[in-house]
Amino acid sequence: MFAVLKTGGKQYRVQAGDVLRVERLAAEAGEKVQFNEVLMVGGDSLVVGAPLVAGAGVQAEVIDQIKGEKVIHYVKRRRKHSSQRTKGHRQQLTLLRVTDILAEGADKSGVKAAIGSGTKVEVAESQPAAKKPAAKKAAPKAEAGDAAEKPKRAPRKKAAAKAEE
Repeated sequence: MFAVLKTGGKQYRVQAGDVLRVERLAAEAGEKVQFNEVLMVGGDSLVVGAPLVAGAGVQAEVIDQIKGEKVIHYVKRRRKHSSQRTKGHRQQLTLLRVTDILAEGADKSGVKAAIGSGTKVEVAESQPAAKKPAAKKAAPKAEAGDAAEKPKRAPRKKAAAKAEE
């Protein structure tokens, strides 16, 4: 039996026992996670979702949080100004082992859903509900009489000096 799942903006064709490197997930090593975005389940009968297969899921065990290969971006400009710049990047990845493919009943399995580490949903669930700060009192508005009390600005000295000449 195989399944096609979607995570991290990519699609993977998996079978039980496969080892995957996917975009970083919010899970520790040894935890069991479940992918609920299953696009297709194959085996005895092929089921294609529109866009997802209802009730299907892929369960996997997190092996480790790793970094991908280093990607080097090098830019060199030669005309008139010799400049060069090198940037490197290593993508954060999660190493998974697929343990089970569920064609039905994945929503009732009780396994933690696989959520990316940068999503706002995870941040909202991990922090307790914060109390809203009390509204600040508005500053008292100036009355019409207060504006008359302010002294007016004196004319500029330079303008006055030029007028005398």
